[in-house]
Amino acid sequence: MNNVTVTQHDTILVLTLDRAEKKNALTRQMYQTLADALTQANDDPAIKAVRIQANGDCFTAGNDISDFAQQDEGRHISEVSAFMHALVDCTKPVVAQVHGMAVGIGTTMLLHCDLVYCEPQTRFVLPFINLALVPEYASSYLLPRLAGRRKASEWLMLGEPFSAQDAYAGGIVTDVIEADNLATRVDAVCQSLAAKPQFALHHTKALLNNNKDAITQQINVELDLFLEAMASEAATEAFDAFLHKRPVDPAKFK
Repeated sequence: MNNVTVTQHDTILVLTLDRAEKKNALTRQMYQTLADALTQANDDPAIKAVRIQANGDCFTAGNDISDFAQQDEGRHISEVSAFMHALVDCTKPVVAQVHGMAVGIGTTMLLHCDLVYCEPQTRFVLPFINLALVPEYASSYLLPRLAGRRKASEWLMLGEPFSAQDAYAGGIVTDVIEADNLATRVDAVCQSLAAKPQFALHHTKALLNNNKDAITQQINVELDLFLEAMASEAATEAFDAFLHKRPVDPAKFK
């Protein structure tokens, strides 16, 4: 079963996370499907914009921990990396529609979308530190520049949930829209983007992304550290405690 639905509505490519029974936790297959769709969108002149959304009551719970906890060397990183770079390299404007919880990469992927809209009840969390892991997807580079060093430190060092209004104030989301109006607003935004002169739109996005080399470098540095952290005793303990729904052993969680 494919847990990402890829559809095209007129000139809009719609990528829908469709694993609601698992809070849209992301698997290797889901990452690869997203990566392939974004890469193909670059080469398709019929696609003017990309929309990322989710079914169910949650945008995404982040990585599927049971899948990730296997920690086979390089096993997961290739698909995750493919998605990361495909979104960074996407030449079409990308609009995200977010609701419920946006956990881990569910938040960090938004840093690479062009426009992001969420409901007032949406909650965001960057829990890497609580799994003995380091930030990913250039969040350690982008968040201080968007929200300031103090707020980025709070989000990444404490790993506590924060609100839609905090995400808006910190530049993660474009606007906070009432739930009943969210889809309609995102529809209108996508249609507006699709109607713009495409040469100008394409190059406007490219000009805005003038720090792409630095972002790509930070993604790669973070991924190297992420793999190293995953192999640590603390991360092994955190994953096992999560999977078995027990408290972490403080002696191992250092």
